[in-house]
Amino acid sequence: MAHKIEVKNLYKIFGTHPEKALGLLKEGRTKDEILNKTGQGVGVADVSFHVDEGEILVIMGLSGSGKSTLVRCLNRLIEPSYGHILLEGKDVTKLNKEELRILRQTRFGMVFQHFALFPRRTVIKNVEYGLEIQKVDQAERQERAQAALEQVGLKGWENSYPSQLSGGMQQRVGLARALALDPDIMLMDEAFSALDPLIRRDMQDELLKLQEKMHKTIIFISHDLDEALKLGDRIILMKDGYIVQEGTAEEILTNPATRYVEKFVEDVDISKVLTAETIMKNPIEIASYAHDGPKAALWKMNQAGISSIFVQHKGRLEGIVTAEGAAAALKNGEKDLAGIVIRDIHKVSPETPANDLFPILAENSTPVAVVDKEERLLGVIVKGSLLAALSEGALGNGTS
Repeated sequence: MAHKIEVKNLYKIFGTHPEKALGLLKEGRTKDEILNKTGQGVGVADVSFHVDEGEILVIMGLSGSGKSTLVRCLNRLIEPSYGHILLEGKDVTKLNKEELRILRQTRFGMVFQHFALFPRRTVIKNVEYGLEIQKVDQAERQERAQAALEQVGLKGWENSYPSQLSGGMQQRVGLARALALDPDIMLMDEAFSALDPLIRRDMQDELLKLQEKMHKTIIFISHDLDEALKLGDRIILMKDGYIVQEGTAEEILTNPATRYVEKFVEDVDISKVLTAETIMKNPIEIASYAHDGPKAALWKMNQAGISSIFVQHKGRLEGIVTAEGAAAALKNGEKDLAGIVIRDIHKVSPETPANDLFPILAENSTPVAVVDKEERLLGVIVKGSLLAALSEGALGNGTS
């Protein structure tokens, strides 16, 4: 399947002679060396990556890493020096001014760190602004702006002014303005960085809820690792204009590519990043609700050296049977598992954070079942496997 966006060998060099810097970059010279020697500033250097439809890609790095320059190159608010940006196969770098104007108005929505609201316009007029530029009919403008405001939880604030809103509410207006255009791609440059920590977390949660409904392709710029870990399906980490690592949160945390990445992620709580899917083990034995009785269940438990066994029926998880329950049933002459299956068991999805598993395992002596949406058993988690995974992750993360 083709990627939604594909960036190939992209460079942005600030200055009148980018070719001088390009040659030195290919020789392996650093950003500072090139600036001192040529006066050319390296913003983005040989960057290649892709974004799939409906994905949230977080591009992060410290100040000066090139992340904001990169996102502005995607819709050519900053002109790239070299390289290609393919949107569904069409090269954005080759569009003329009119084609680029249409692309920005119809395909890209942008949300900035600073809300950039018009102080003398009401909330709904701010949200309508992009539609006005497109010369959309007034009735349709109002309808789409109203729908966007409701999406971000600002119904009832339509006739207020920006000065009457909190910072979080103002950023919601900025988000609504982008959504009103109904773009399929959202570019969010440090969108929540100016907000207080509590409001920032609320906005992150809000974005994830919206994404469940909207399924937009989102490129989110951040300097905050916790934000990146929370929002990103994948993360790109930049330094001095280059990509130093790309991958899922877990890949970056457990296998940092360089010492720089290792230092960047060393204080992260690994338990918030690992998921049930990465910790679970394959069940050693499973009992069949239709075919196994207490004796067969006990035999399977003895063979595997376990004290309980999950029971399935037609591919779905029915519950769990303990060795104690099976022994008592066998003594009473029972022939099937119906009377001893414990159906009230803890089940979690593969995406459940490891941090959420501690209280579940603390309250229960039986393993936790990891199931999919059809209630099929994917794996099991016991206290030992959880602690082992966290310990392994911490060691891989350079922490103790």
